[in-house]
Amino acid sequence: MKQEKLAWLSNNPFYTKRFAFFVGRRCRTSTIQDVARELHLDWSTVKELDKQYMQEQLRRAGTPAPRAIGIDEVSIRKGHTYRIVVSDLERHRPIWFGGQDRSEASMALFYQWLRAANNNRIRLAVMDMWKPFRNSTRSYAPQASVLFDKFHVMRHLGEALDQVRKSEYARLRGKDRSVIKGQKYTLLSHRENLTLDGRRSLHKLLQANQRLNVAYLLKESFGQLWDYRREVWARRFFENWKAALRWQRLKPYQKFAKMIDRHWDGIAAYCRPDNKVSLGFVEGLNNKIRVLQRRAYGLRDPKSFHTMSRRPKNLSAPCDKTGFLPLVLPLWGGDYREGKQAAEGFFLQPAKSIIVQYQPRDLEAQAPAQSRTARWLSKTAKH
Repeated sequence: MKQEKLAWLSNNPFYTKRFAFFVGRRCRTSTIQDVARELHLDWSTVKELDKQYMQEQLRRAGTPAPRAIGIDEVSIRKGHTYRIVVSDLERHRPIWFGGQDRSEASMALFYQWLRAANNNRIRLAVMDMWKPFRNSTRSYAPQASVLFDKFHVMRHLGEALDQVRKSEYARLRGKDRSVIKGQKYTLLSHRENLTLDGRRSLHKLLQANQRLNVAYLLKESFGQLWDYRREVWARRFFENWKAALRWQRLKPYQKFAKMIDRHWDGIAAYCRPDNKVSLGFVEGLNNKIRVLQRRAYGLRDPKSFHTMSRRPKNLSAPCDKTGFLPLVLPLWGGDYREGKQAAEGFFLQPAKSIIVQYQPRDLEAQAPAQSRTARWLSKTAKH
């Protein structure tokens, strides 16, 4: 007995690849339960078809060979359970999601997956100041420049400012203390992002407390460090910024300045023209992954979550080589016209079905080059 494989059939023989990718596109904007109810399918069937859609997207994207990568961790549940996310900063897409934690061994899994030939192509690695990430990168890609993300550096400075606010709140009493109360996010936000009431509150707060005024101005001015194109001028700016801390009694800021001194090479690397990459993409990607978690109210299948986090931008669902859309039409009950209407509505029966070639109105395709089995099935359908 000879068996012929039909290229347009999905892994589930009851459905075509075109239909599987249609289901996958619907799952981008709807829950699996809603899609299953709309198409009259079982939940697990929709889940499997969505997996096929995501796997096809990854296959089309091909094996990555990035030159600039972004590394960060994302929490997947309570209890300090992390996974590592690696993205391509030039193509702006995620390329790896995995590991068991944020250790050096988990980071090494990425470089082993990427292989030595592609590791040697990496020229820039953007990350936070987490030491295991840095050690693993230097072991597998020693030629790559390590660049510390501006977002994480400024977050440490924001925490230092908040510590100054807390110390001032504990030191003062009465009316001066009430001015500081509830103004945490007013101090931490950029002035451009504040509302009119927020700017008034900030102005009142800075006038009432001299130490908070100095701390706020130092925090706002530190962002200029990433505007310099030469490391010499960036270093001179930082030395002047440290000199402004003298006699200010801002211990959290002095601690922050020592941390910058220890990690200066990774911060000053941004001054080089070749390293001017978008530093906000990594955090933006983490936010999208958190949105996926919130929309799903938790994910049962970790493998599916890994695939979902890595998939690139939406790709059009492929037809077969002829451009036709293969669909499944029922054999029992009604004539061909009724089966055609069912196919147009993507309502597919799960058993006792035959495969025919049907061309939708919105596709411009030439006649298909059918195999012997497909021609026989098509003739049977007409009778």
